[in-house]
Amino acid sequence: MEESRLMDTDAPRPPGPAAPTPLATAATHAPSVAGSLSGALRAVSGMTFLSRLFGLVRDVLLVRIFGDSAIGSAFSAAFTIPNTFRRLFGEGALSAAFIPEYTQAHKSDPARAGSLASLTILVLTVVTSALCLLIQLALVAVIIFAPHDAERSLSLWLTIAMLPFMPLVCIAAILAGMLQVHGRFAASAAGPVVLNAFIIAVGMHAILTGTKGGPITAFALAGATVLSGLTQVLWFRKLLRANVTWTRAFAPAREAAARMFRKFIPVVIGMGTLQINTFLDMLITMWPIWVGPTVMGLTYPMDDASASILAFTQRLYQFPLGVFGIAVATAAFPLLARHADEPGKFADVIRRGLRLSLFIGLPASLGLIAVRTDLTTTLFGGGSADTGFSAAGLERSAFVLLAYAPGVWAYSINHVLTRSFYARGDTATPMRVSIAMVFINLLLNLSLIWSMKEAGLALATSLTAMLQCLILGVILRSRLRSDPRAAAADAARENLHLLDGPTARAMIRTAIASAIMFAGVLLLLHFWSSIFPAALAPHTPERWRDHAFRLICATAVGAALFAGASLALRLPELRWLLSPRSAR
Repeated sequence: MEESRLMDTDAPRPPGPAAPTPLATAATHAPSVAGSLSGALRAVSGMTFLSRLFGLVRDVLLVRIFGDSAIGSAFSAAFTIPNTFRRLFGEGALSAAFIPEYTQAHKSDPARAGSLASLTILVLTVVTSALCLLIQLALVAVIIFAPHDAERSLSLWLTIAMLPFMPLVCIAAILAGMLQVHGRFAASAAGPVVLNAFIIAVGMHAILTGTKGGPITAFALAGATVLSGLTQVLWFRKLLRANVTWTRAFAPAREAAARMFRKFIPVVIGMGTLQINTFLDMLITMWPIWVGPTVMGLTYPMDDASASILAFTQRLYQFPLGVFGIAVATAAFPLLARHADEPGKFADVIRRGLRLSLFIGLPASLGLIAVRTDLTTTLFGGGSADTGFSAAGLERSAFVLLAYAPGVWAYSINHVLTRSFYARGDTATPMRVSIAMVFINLLLNLSLIWSMKEAGLALATSLTAMLQCLILGVILRSRLRSDPRAAAADAARENLHLLDGPTARAMIRTAIASAIMFAGVLLLLHFWSSIFPAALAPHTPERWRDHAFRLICATAVGAALFAGASLALRLPELRWLLSPRSAR
């Protein structure tokens, strides 16, 4: 009943009854849905891959500059805070509430869509700028009135310098969402490339001039981050000139804006579980710097390096998640919003999104588990502490990656499931589930850190993501089956199931292909270590090259095995990703 009320009052619908015509023709239209999703996914994934590649280069440079030091942790925390707001307000919650309204407005009245876009950008600018200023003033007060501590003061000043990036990147994220609605997926995904290019340029200058590792470099990188946000806003606004007429006449958009902002808070909580958990992880790891080495008289299980190790290792599991996992949900969301009143097509988009998410996420999870030591050593090690993580830091980073990796597939699927609720106008269900997940994650965090240190935070995130995936899937299946717009005859044919026969069989075949890949890579690594046992010490320049070469070989073998197994098992997902015609 609650879902129906939300859908009837909050989500605009075209005139006329929801007769069985869309359901009756769902099978006919399924190829076009698949083609649209796959085409958008290729555009988003291609640009996102470039941005994530730049991001990987950025993180490698930052590790070379700061290592696993206190200043590295301070910079990581300062960078995390505005980016958390970006993921929540920009490309997360507000975007999820904005895109369905903007899509419907653009379909029926482009002028109203321009009014809605103008009003949304104005409100977002005012709110985020005010929030930025308030946080900066609060941090200045802490610096002035709290007992002096050099490491804490440096961390807080870095955060103050980085905070203006928050309103800028939130605005850029909404503009990017508008570009997606207008079919410009590649351009919309290019924003992080700009951010990473600015940081890489300053980081390379610091390394080449020998000024790395100090406060001056950290503040220069903070300035580059803020400047990149301004550049994104100006660029995206220019790209939208042909599609959007900016205006101060907000009256035509007030009703749609009211619906959007009513959904905003529930969506912040519903979509923000991973971001909120990441933010809590940052607070927990920064305790030694911001508060002290003890808690209630007990020695705290983490140290000054924990935040740096956790933050940089997060990027490794976020690489496949960002390139493909989130890209699937990003590409699917406009389609889900478009077909929200057509249950057959809507369910078909979800099924294909789930299949693509698992096809990408499961081998990524197993692959990261297999190559974790070689990957962390290759990217974050350089043979000595002044060229990357220390030997102890590398071991801790590999352990953190081992804990994060099992959840990659779940993170990916959660994005698809959550956006499926939002496209139907149901913001309450993901919110309730996410509130429960945040509390469960925090309980796991506080339990696991004492035995696993920062890796306990990573394992808590993985376990919570898997649980959230299960709960959201069960609820969404029930909601689809009980949709009043679905004819009983169609429901009997199971075209509204999330896991119909073809989808379940495809997921099983994906699991088999992933297991073949995992076993093959483990065998390769086992024989390699047997033949070259002395070549795998993690902390000398010569051994670094051995780890890098082994990583390249393991990655190539794993990719070949998975592709070969997918072809042998006749999995169509590989063709969907590679060939636009095969999905039609």
